[in-house]
Amino acid sequence: MMEGGVHRGRWNGTMLLLVCMFIPTLTLALPSDKSDQQPCPEGDIYTDAEICCPKCSPGYRLVEECHAPGQRSNCTPCASGLFMDQMNYEYNCRSCRHCKSQRHEVEVSACTRFQNAICRCKDGYYKVVINKDTNECRKCKLCGENEEEKQKCTPDSNTDCECKKGYYRVKGKVKCEPCNNCTAECEHLCSPPSPKITKGPESDQGFLLNLLAGGTVAVVVLFALVVSITHVVTKWSTKKRLLGTSSQSSDISTDSCKQVLIQGDTSNNNNLKVAPQSPVTEHEQLSNLPDCVPFEIKIPELIYTVLDLVPVLQVKQLVRSLGVRDTEIEQAELDHRSCREAHYQMLRVWAERGSRAGGMLHWPLLHDMLDELRKMHLGQAAEELETKYGIQ
Repeated sequence: MMEGGVHRGRWNGTMLLLVCMFIPTLTLALPSDKSDQQPCPEGDIYTDAEICCPKCSPGYRLVEECHAPGQRSNCTPCASGLFMDQMNYEYNCRSCRHCKSQRHEVEVSACTRFQNAICRCKDGYYKVVINKDTNECRKCKLCGENEEEKQKCTPDSNTDCECKKGYYRVKGKVKCEPCNNCTAECEHLCSPPSPKITKGPESDQGFLLNLLAGGTVAVVVLFALVVSITHVVTKWSTKKRLLGTSSQSSDISTDSCKQVLIQGDTSNNNNLKVAPQSPVTEHEQLSNLPDCVPFEIKIPELIYTVLDLVPVLQVKQLVRSLGVRDTEIEQAELDHRSCREAHYQMLRVWAERGSRAGGMLHWPLLHDMLDELRKMHLGQAAEELETKYGIQ
């Protein structure tokens, strides 16, 4: 029994040794992957039949691949309206592009079987890339008031505008404003820096003289200011006494200008009200008011009127042109789900910057809005506001 076990062990060991010897030979005998083959010459392709076949030239498509090394592939020219612009192994050519006049395109070169048609935007339009395969022609921008062309519009780029000399672009606004002060944008109004002067004994004496002269001028100005204030107080006291003794006088001086409030009543555009100060009729008060009376407008009523006249899609453009910042516009949209209420808040931000207590808007701000409406081609809305508030 023991001897039989020894023989079995030797036989198993011999078989294991033979298997190990033949594994490398079997591996070499297996067919190799296509990627292990020698690369095909440039312009050829390795086919499923494990041979190198030539590709088709530009302008041609594949009909039948080659069947043996050294043979050429069967290629045929692309049909009319189709093209192939590179070496290929495709059974179908590509469709030609068509330049569309309704999309403001003009043809630069026609489609051939070797290349696609080339289109460009017609004059007055420029190309905008939407994605890798899609372009769009958009109308060139026209420079606005107080602007000039920095770069003309081309088929590939829009007009680049800049402010004219002596003007600068207001932050948050589109339009250019005239330079009035020395700023980074209006350097031509800045005085050149004064040269540095070396300090010496004579300059110390000059400094003392200047200090003495400045102190003298300050004393004189202070004295004049005291005299002026005394004169005004005396005049006011005298006038108060005269008014107390002659209450029958009907003259209205320039110091007694009343504020006239324009009430937004669509049925009566001139419904003006004045706070009475004497027992006279309202008509007599209005007729006696001097020309210095400032006008003001109720803010809530004006805003709702504007929202009724301006298209919803143009409200944001209007408030931006009036100086409302994008952060304020976004905050209004976050605060209100209703589009109309969000627009109301945007316009209120603009109005309250120039308003007084009581929710009244200064008259000049309405003129600014009328100007912006006309620039946005909303002249009808501007005319209705002028009619409502009696603007001549």
